[in-house]
Amino acid sequence: MPNPSVGAILVVDNCIIAEGYTSAYGGPHAEVNAITYAQEHTPDLLEKATLYVTLEPCSHYGKTPPCADLVVASGIQKVVIGTTDPYAKVAGNGIKKLLEAGIDVTVGVLETECYEVNKRFFTYHEKKRPYIILKWAETLDGYIAPKHRDKKAPVWITNSYSRQLVHKWRSEEQAILVGAQTVLADNPSLTTRDWHGISPIRVVLTNKTDLPKDVQVFNDQAETIVITSQDPKEVVALLYEKEIQSMIVEGGAKTLQRFIDSGIWDEANVFTGKTTFGEGTKAPIFHKQHTATSQDIKGDILTTYKNKTS
Repeated sequence: MPNPSVGAILVVDNCIIAEGYTSAYGGPHAEVNAITYAQEHTPDLLEKATLYVTLEPCSHYGKTPPCADLVVASGIQKVVIGTTDPYAKVAGNGIKKLLEAGIDVTVGVLETECYEVNKRFFTYHEKKRPYIILKWAETLDGYIAPKHRDKKAPVWITNSYSRQLVHKWRSEEQAILVGAQTVLADNPSLTTRDWHGISPIRVVLTNKTDLPKDVQVFNDQAETIVITSQDPKEVVALLYEKEIQSMIVEGGAKTLQRFIDSGIWDEANVFTGKTTFGEGTKAPIFHKQHTATSQDIKGDILTTYKNKTS
């Protein structure tokens, strides 16, 4: 991020002669890596090769030169593209360059799968907001927090395997959001301490003028943004301006419910643990039916919902 995740292969007579994928931001793109490898190892095969790429080759100068120009210069005669690029500076212009150069171009092969790979990138550019993932854990009797607690710390509902999976997810997204009440009640760090990877930017929603400076979200383990708004539309618009492409919303119940009620979410991961509270803070609820799949994680049940209207 912010670039899409792209893969490319060069094929001659059903044999892959080169492959590449997008480097870290600022580095060569997938097509460049694949073509460079072929130029070094099998230059005589390039004009016979078909380039397969998950996303339309870029056509503009950014951190790197246009990939479409390199494809044309390489002598490749056929290109198969999974899906077009929604980014305004590309958006069909890469395909246009290839066609104008006389290259045989096919678009829309495994398009759904290619879209899924870059759902964050597409959501950011098409909907002008981050890809939103809701996440919470609830008890068998439908609570996400007990009525009483002994200290300001999370009360675990799920097992260690589920908690580690959550930290893996954190390492894969750009931001993580909670409400001020969650900060005050649980004092979470919202980092990836149980998984190798970069901790996401922490976003805290509050209608208060300030929060205690000694809470963990203000430590130096990750950047923190405080937003004095509770409205999901305003929040995601601000995060779009900050070029945040994806975000996990972890709590609390009111914050999660606001995102559900607004329809501003794309998927939700809901853990159900084996414990019960009897009373406490009720878990958020969906008012509409959504596509769902479930899996067992060492006794915890993880249900993943997809927002049909998103």
